[in-house]
Amino acid sequence: MRDPWKRSREYLERSQNSLAGGVSSPFRRSLPVTLFFQDANGPTLEDVDGNRYLDYALAWGPLILGHKHPVMVEAVRKAAERPHNYGAQHELEFEVAELICNLVPCAERVAFTSSGSEAVQIAMRLARAFTGRNLIVKFEGHYHGWMDSALVSYHPRLEDMGSAEKPKAVLGSRGQLRDAAEGLVVLPWNDLDAVAKLFAERGNEIAGVITEPILCNSGCLMPIDGFLPGLRRITSKYKSVLIFDEIITGFRVAPGGGQAIFGVTPDLATLGKAVAGGLPLSVVAGRKDILDLIIDGEVVFGGTFNGNPLSLAGAKATLTEISRDDGQALKDAATHGKELMRFIDTAGQSAGVEVRTTGHGAAFSVHFTGHSRLDNYREVLGDNRSALRAWLRACLEEGIYLLPDGRVYLSVVHSASDIGRTLEVFKKVLDTQKIASESIGRGNIDPC
Repeated sequence: MRDPWKRSREYLERSQNSLAGGVSSPFRRSLPVTLFFQDANGPTLEDVDGNRYLDYALAWGPLILGHKHPVMVEAVRKAAERPHNYGAQHELEFEVAELICNLVPCAERVAFTSSGSEAVQIAMRLARAFTGRNLIVKFEGHYHGWMDSALVSYHPRLEDMGSAEKPKAVLGSRGQLRDAAEGLVVLPWNDLDAVAKLFAERGNEIAGVITEPILCNSGCLMPIDGFLPGLRRITSKYKSVLIFDEIITGFRVAPGGGQAIFGVTPDLATLGKAVAGGLPLSVVAGRKDILDLIIDGEVVFGGTFNGNPLSLAGAKATLTEISRDDGQALKDAATHGKELMRFIDTAGQSAGVEVRTTGHGAAFSVHFTGHSRLDNYREVLGDNRSALRAWLRACLEEGIYLLPDGRVYLSVVHSASDIGRTLEVFKKVLDTQKIASESIGRGNIDPC
């Protein structure tokens, strides 16, 4: 039988001789097949074996304009003909900063860096400096980067987590300092009573609360009614800093991010992935009085590549494109995503498969689960991971490229015909019962 991924397998074998694990990010090994790609255009990928796929991974989220969007190509081409980095100020810095301040509700000032992990570190440092307190509250299943001070209770096993009433802070990696979790308090997400109780007991110690406004990193779970406004109310009462980690939701769910669609304005937000349309850039945005601590030299951060011209050229092009016509392109992407979500939910019922979707539309997840609703990380642990892996493999064989945790990202260039083709594949996979969820065991969720 012909192996459709023969060359990708050969490339991985060769790569393992020089590259740690054979990949540049270990999460990529979670895919059903570790593919090597040679080209892409719009919503379509081509691997080294010549197979073509509709791409719903989008480089793990950044490619909100799809691959090789003409606006992006032209912007980066022009930037590439100029100096790549000054290590000093240039015009694009304030132009992109102004765009962000005009789009994002909380953004009175911004600071540029290169990765989401860095942006979170800056935001937490700012919160501690501004309040003079040490503790940051985070939630189970939320990912705020791979650094020691943030990689806590991201994807722990249920047996390590403690009770929902008294959650344990679980380190995420070997090699982390044992005291890495000392500055964090972990709570279940969507539990406002737990937040209120903690603040009543320790509010004068808490510098800030950090949360994804949509829990994209553990199943694209939506906040329950009143949760985000409740966080805003509690943090304001205790003069703590509310931080929205919008590395994924920023410039994807709306030009103003999750804070715009939920109508809750945090004190600080971290933005990344989609902000530069695929080039490395992240942002801390927020209140002037907090960000000014950087200018005063009271909060130290730096970076040789901060605000580099290539990334900011991509950001200017991306932000201009997605904000056109009051963000209509992002609204259309969300509409397409909601169509896929509705289809999977109804087609799964028709096929007798326990499957449901959660999310916003432009970013959603597929769950093989008997739960009627999913509100927090502990509930996602009941997902049938074997069924999900079978689903992903079947979709890949049919030319649909998805992330290994069942996440689906839409771009502004996924067309109605692309959605139609995707619906056909999803129907075929379910109708032929390639996914037999009732006969496959359950397991823990994978890192994503």
